[in-house]
Amino acid sequence: MALSGLRRLKSDLAEKRPTRTLNRPAASFPPVDMNVTEHQPSKIDPTAYTQPFLSFMTANPTVFHAVDHVCERLTSHGFTKLSERESWGGKLEKGGKYFLERNDSSVIAFVVGRNYKSGNGASVVASHIDALTTRLKPVSALSSKAGYLQLGVAPYAGALNGTWFDRDLGIGGRVLVKDSKTGKIQKHLVDLDWPIARIPTLAPHFGTAANVGNANKETEMVPIIGLDSSGHSTQSKDHDQTNVLGGVGTFAATQPPRLVKAIAGELNIQDYSQILNWELELFDTQPAQLGGLDKEFIFAGRIDDKLCCFSAIEALLASSPDASDSSLKVVGCFDDEEIGSLLRQGAHSNLLPGTLSRICEALAEDEKYSVNQLAQMYANSFLISADVTHAANPNFLSSYLENHSPQLNVGIAIQADPNGHTTTDSVSTAFLQRIADKCDAKLQVFQIRNDSRSGGTVGPMLSSAMGMRAIDAGLPQLSMHSIRATCGNLDPGLGVQLFKGFFDHFEAVDAEFR
Repeated sequence: MALSGLRRLKSDLAEKRPTRTLNRPAASFPPVDMNVTEHQPSKIDPTAYTQPFLSFMTANPTVFHAVDHVCERLTSHGFTKLSERESWGGKLEKGGKYFLERNDSSVIAFVVGRNYKSGNGASVVASHIDALTTRLKPVSALSSKAGYLQLGVAPYAGALNGTWFDRDLGIGGRVLVKDSKTGKIQKHLVDLDWPIARIPTLAPHFGTAANVGNANKETEMVPIIGLDSSGHSTQSKDHDQTNVLGGVGTFAATQPPRLVKAIAGELNIQDYSQILNWELELFDTQPAQLGGLDKEFIFAGRIDDKLCCFSAIEALLASSPDASDSSLKVVGCFDDEEIGSLLRQGAHSNLLPGTLSRICEALAEDEKYSVNQLAQMYANSFLISADVTHAANPNFLSSYLENHSPQLNVGIAIQADPNGHTTTDSVSTAFLQRIADKCDAKLQVFQIRNDSRSGGTVGPMLSSAMGMRAIDAGLPQLSMHSIRATCGNLDPGLGVQLFKGFFDHFEAVDAEFR
């Protein structure tokens, strides 16, 4: 498939119409200082990353948009895109900056140190860029009920919970289109700039039936997307098939006609049969914004875990090439963590191990590569599994373990679990503390109570697959898995501060533990 089509309204089809201007703020990122040295690492101003994070969250509502943004950001900073389908022999150089994506929904970026040798270690930050959402079913057209048009959707992970009621829901994602001239299949990003759906609550006057906590996700949380003006209360097999959008047997024929027209209009498609398939999802359209009396909060959707991904990528861009220049600096933003990471674009796949293996092989001196060098690289590396954790909620303090309740706008929290749900141990904790000492960052700690269930991260699956030393540590947030969540206005920048410190000081701290 032609990958060049995956840019927001930048395909040949889209260029035929005027570019639509979204009412979303453009990010203004802090400048990257490229003149610092290992002995004088640049300082991070956490406030400089607040507005860019808000813009990133508002402008990139789906995993496809988020990964596309990351790829564009990397390209603008001189990173070269690699293809998994091609050989990397002769393409990688010491001092080079590269990235690759898989399925348009996961991305790995890495910087090769100027003095790197095959077998040297890597400083790795791995997170997940997917978020709880609601996706369209393969056949999303439904029979109208009570004069309403509805949309067939299914929850991704724990979505369609009670927080999804009465929200202004937009739609966006990835659309596969067959070019009528070349016959090639192109992929396009789409994002309608107005809310098209809503899941209405039942008024409390109706008694216990109005309890949203017990709502049936299949029958009581079906979005309404319009009013039915056709006069047909149901879809009938005897209905005139000559007017089926796109023609009988096409993908478009299985979707709500007005939705097909809206998506086609956004991409300037006149022949609806050109739309071969799509992966669309609903999302809360309220923009990310500052809140609190002193604007010390960030209110946004999908914070889990675009927050840590944002901070990790920005830290990689901010890290000096002169710092820890004998190792690799790596960031992995993975899809599918919320559903177990078992797909090809998930952290449990071969994406990260395969990438590191190919780097090690491509940079082997005199083309003398062996699995011993790869094993040596793994042993010399360190992984931060960066996933958001739970900030203390003042209304439910009894649910938290005493002295293990992270605060907003303080810093990253180490996540501990005695049953192997995280990778944290005494060695990795001491390692990260030394990093924090060197970059003036503060660390917090979180552990769940014995009578509560601990969540999982990408850390255990990655560290066990490669044998890397590892720790789980992420930024705290309130209202995890709600359609709207809260973090601190300084937290994106505090994440950049620690992750940049990790990349800058990795070799010096690693030497202390040899």
